Formats: sequence, structure tokens, C-alpha cells
Amino acid sequence: MFQPSVPRTRIGSLVAFLELIFHATVRHVRKSNGNAIVGLLVSIAQSLVGIGVMVLMFSLIGRGIGTQVRGDFILYIMSGIFSFMTHSKTIKAVSSADGPTSAMMKHAPMNTIVSVSAAALSALYLQTLSAAVILFGYHALWTPISIDQPVGVAMMYILCWCSGIGIGLNFKAATPWAPGFYTVATTAYTRANMVFSGKMFVANLTPMSILVVFIWNPLFQCIDQTRGYMFLNYDPRYTSALYPLITTFVLIVIGLMAERYTEKHISASWNAKR
Repeated sequence: MFQPSVPRTRIGSLVAFLELIFHATVRHVRKSNGNAIVGLLVSIAQSLVGIGVMVLMFSLIGRGIGTQVRGDFILYIMSGIFSFMTHSKTIKAVSSADGPTSAMMKHAPMNTIVSVSAAALSALYLQTLSAAVILFGYHALWTPISIDQPVGVAMMYILCWCSGIGIGLNFKAATPWAPGFYTVATTAYTRANMVFSGKMFVANLTPMSILVVFIWNPLFQCIDQTRGYMFLNYDPRYTSALYPLITTFVLIVIGLMAERYTEKHISASWNAKR
């Protein structure tokens, strides 16, 4: 704590910054649950519940919607659930990350970028690990899985995560100005994505009158593109990876600018007034 500050090289500063993000990420992962194994099991259980609900729903209404990509039905369900869970969990983690008035910010090395990075990386870590466990279990215990273009699937998965960061940053920056409203708005957006993410259907087989309601959503485009990379017999015609990429970049830039503006004006007394 009382060590003298020593000038660092740029590489040394970068290494120290990355080390700080690593420790903050570990803290964030363990914050919700002190036991890392229990935290992972909870994440796996949440994904399994989502998969189970989707399978049950398709069993009741018929599997025609899910099997028209001519691939593994369960893998089709997983492709939507994993992307949706990663996107939603990242929004929640980033929007609730430590802000300028947090007690952690009283420690000199900490800043908003570190707290946001730690929150986003912790969400990615838990969701990726739980997805890997579920996929391995399905592959080993049920039936071997085959992914047409795994690199493309991974890229779309990361894009889902990045888009969650962009949206979460904007909610985080806006929340101190109206905490009650934006907390509800964040929850409402993630709940609405259960429908507007398009994890229940594919764009190619959706009437244009319905498609226009979903096409604006970058998560919808990411999931549809994921299925294009995952299944040999599905080629997305109405979605592209460029739209969510540009949208994510714009959202992150706006979110960082808004967060910086909020950081300059926020006061610890705001919480007391509210």
C-alpha cells in the first residue's frame, strides 16, 4: 500500500493494467457467489432451463419451425440460447458495474474502464464455460455434434458479447440520472429480447411483415448468422454480420462518451437525495 510509485515503461503499464483487470474480473466472478464451482453450476442450470423450456415449447407446438434448417434440433436450440444468455448477462453485468461513486473507486488503480472490463469478462467467462460444459455433455452422452464453420460461430458469439457491452454501457451511463427508470428499462429490454432475439425461428422462413419487427435487433442478426455458420444447409439471406458490427461499434463509442460525461457530473450525494 505504501510502496513508492516507480515510473513504468509503456509495456510495463499495459501489463499492470491487464493484471488489474484480471484481479477485478476474479473479484466480480466471486462477488455473486463465493464458491466458483457453485457459480458455474448456477450458470449451467440457467442455460439448461432455457434449453428445456424451448424444447418443451417446440414439442407442444410442433418441431417444424426448429427443424427447417435441416440440422440437429437441440443444437439449433442451443445456438439461440447461448447467444441470448451471453448478450443478456453481459448487459446486466456492465450496466451494474462499479461506478465513480463506488467504494472500490477510492483505491487509486481502479477506474471505470477496469470495472466495466471486469464485469464484461466475468459474464463472458461464466457463459462460455457453461456453454462448453453443456456442449461437451451433449456430445459425449447424447449424440456427436458437428458444426460447419466453428470459427464463424465463435466470431458471432463474441459479437453477441460485444453488443451486450455496448448496450450495457449506455444503460450504465444513463442510470445515475434516473436510477428507477433506467433500472426498469434495462430489465424490460433484456426481457423483451426473449422474443425479439429471434432465437425461436430463422429469418429466411419468416414473412417480411413479421421480419421487419425483428430485423433492427443486432442480437437477432447475430443469432441468425450463427445458425448460418453452424448448419451446412442454412444460408442467411436477410441478415448480415456487418450490421451488428457497426451497431456495436457505435453503441460502445456513444456509451464511453456518455459514461465519461456522467463521471464528470455525478456526485455521491445523488444517492442520498434519491
